[in-house]
Amino acid sequence: MSVDTARAAVPETRRTAARRVSSSLSARPRARLALLLAAPLTWLVLVYVVALAALLVSALWTVDSFTGEINRSLTFDNLKEIATESLYRTVTLRTVGVAVLVTVVDVAIALPIAFYMAKLASQRMQRILVIAVLTPLWASYLVKAFAWRSVLSDGGIFQWAASRIGLDTPGYGLTAVVITQAYIWLPYVILPIFAGLERVPNSLLDASGDLGASTWQTMRTIVLPMLTPAIIAGSIFSFSLTLGDYITVNIVGGANQMLGNLVYTNVGAANNLPLAAAIALIPIVIMIGYLTAVRRTGALENL
Repeated sequence: MSVDTARAAVPETRRTAARRVSSSLSARPRARLALLLAAPLTWLVLVYVVALAALLVSALWTVDSFTGEINRSLTFDNLKEIATESLYRTVTLRTVGVAVLVTVVDVAIALPIAFYMAKLASQRMQRILVIAVLTPLWASYLVKAFAWRSVLSDGGIFQWAASRIGLDTPGYGLTAVVITQAYIWLPYVILPIFAGLERVPNSLLDASGDLGASTWQTMRTIVLPMLTPAIIAGSIFSFSLTLGDYITVNIVGGANQMLGNLVYTNVGAANNLPLAAAIALIPIVIMIGYLTAVRRTGALENL
């Protein structure tokens, strides 16, 4: 068979538009990556970056005290107010303090649970515990908050159990806020620490024991340094979620206020959106500072 006859016997591939585009992109990896990331990056810019820019701009507006209309001329009056008024400093310190306490409580509870799940439990028990940790996330946030309101109320389960050992319920206040939020955010802290512990080789723990190190020495010199990024990753969840929360404080916080309450009040009852936007910048700035401080630890890779 001649060469011409062989060529005629092979059907010619159709050069469709899709095939031409595919061939072109196969030779241009950067263009392929740009098209792949175009949609999510556009969504990210629109939802987050533009939203934050709009928040910053609206914080520079003011509200006419007589008409209630928004004056869109730019001014730093709202920012000066939240920087100089003692109310906002007090509420900010209270909010940060509650967020730190919630984070410390969650980390203290999550460490032994995650360690047992990752290093001691059988595979079957590990799966059961993972499901048990995830199950509270399926329940409504409001249901969990109101459940704790019932538990901590006078005559509730907490008071009944505590009275057996001569104690009493803490009632509604900052202690109740810490307890409730620590419970709600605990799964978000357990899971990153559990994932971090799974990456700690068992051979290192065995070698440490063979060399005569005690359990505490092994935890302090081997486990904790390797687990620090995972702990920080879990703390980002509990700390940031507590900073922006206002529902729990309204339900179990009594008369206490946090930054979220001030934002909610100014958006709703006070009808002062610019001041609410200025207050909302406080937790954003705090979280930006926190993330900047921990980004070199590798914690962001564990989120």
